[in-house]
Amino acid sequence: MNPIIQPKVTLVGAGPGDPDLITLKGVLALNKADVVLYDALIDPVLLDHAPASAIKLFVGKRVGKHSLPQEDTNQLCVSLARKHGHVVRLKGGDPFVFGRGAEELDYIETCGISTEVIPGITSAIAVPAVAGVPVTKRGVSESFWVVTGTTSSGGLSRDLALAAQSTATVVILMGTKKLAEIVSVYRNYEQQDLPIAIIQSGTTRDEKITAGYIHDIEEKAFENNVEAPAIIIIGEVVRESTKLAEVYREAVKYTL
Repeated sequence: MNPIIQPKVTLVGAGPGDPDLITLKGVLALNKADVVLYDALIDPVLLDHAPASAIKLFVGKRVGKHSLPQEDTNQLCVSLARKHGHVVRLKGGDPFVFGRGAEELDYIETCGISTEVIPGITSAIAVPAVAGVPVTKRGVSESFWVVTGTTSSGGLSRDLALAAQSTATVVILMGTKKLAEIVSVYRNYEQQDLPIAIIQSGTTRDEKITAGYIHDIEEKAFENNVEAPAIIIIGEVVRESTKLAEVYREAVKYTL
């Protein structure tokens, strides 16, 4: 007699890249998966937490290399849950921080499928932290903004212009292709001497950090061949990283 299928979809945040940064609850969900649908930035090691019998399907998207449209992924979550039972939707970072997790959840619940959300460590905070950059620090930054570099229409978020006028730390996700526009926004508010860092493949063995100021970061990014995935962090807190201290010491020597 075949067991009764109990459809369920669990959205799991895998964290910022290092596979050890997934939560224990996320690992336990993978342990019970019948199907795993995973994104492009997921370390394949994480799939080992799922049973050998589980179906594992790549549904990720990268810049210019879309695998499945979002609508197809939503439908796949539902159809596979109905057919096999427990689907783990494994997403990079946190599903609710520019991860379209809310959209997927809305569709799945509309179809009458049981859901659960297991938050992940967001790259917006973890990637700077691992590089030694605190998004807040007493006496340096009292708040921080997390802004998308690419909106649903493909443009730069208009919120960045507001953020650039504040003293807050600004973290920009999915913004490497918009670096020239980002720099232009800050120049418009005479912030050309503000520290900025671009952290590529943060928390992984391939991590690469490019740091400087608004006025020279484009040149440095070109020289270092910066590309996605990367986090951009702007503000005085960038100077607080011991990893980047030499960059700013050299800059001071040069100006003297």
